[in-house]
Amino acid sequence: MSQRKRVLFVCIGNACRSQMAEAFARAQGNDVLAPASAGLSPAGALPKSTLLAMQEKNLDLSGHFPKSLTSLSLAEFDLIVNMSGLPIPRERGKAVREWNVPDPIGMDYEDHCVIRDQIETLVMNLILELRLAAITAPSETSG
Repeated sequence: MSQRKRVLFVCIGNACRSQMAEAFARAQGNDVLAPASAGLSPAGALPKSTLLAMQEKNLDLSGHFPKSLTSLSLAEFDLIVNMSGLPIPRERGKAVREWNVPDPIGMDYEDHCVIRDQIETLVMNLILELRLAAITAPSETSG
């Protein structure tokens, strides 16, 4: 199996979307990716609605806190997934994907959960894509 891809999920506050994506990726795709998350302008804490929505999926984010994009080196990541809806700094040669995911801040709880489920689907599709790539990649030991 090839080395896990280092994936950074980015949103504005690193309090909802990117935290959810990181949690789903860590729980479901640990075999093919090493996830992290950050925000363009980190919030003070994760909102209760995010914590509750993720608890419904049996994922505990109570120990998580928002982190700044500037505290990380983009060069460390193989893929950056931008959910902020804003331009993010580009690291030369690094793949960036844009995911159009609404910011649930200020929305009611049901909408928060709809967005959570949308993020789960996007993350699962990414995991499946990485698993397929790992299966079809030429073996480093052959030849």
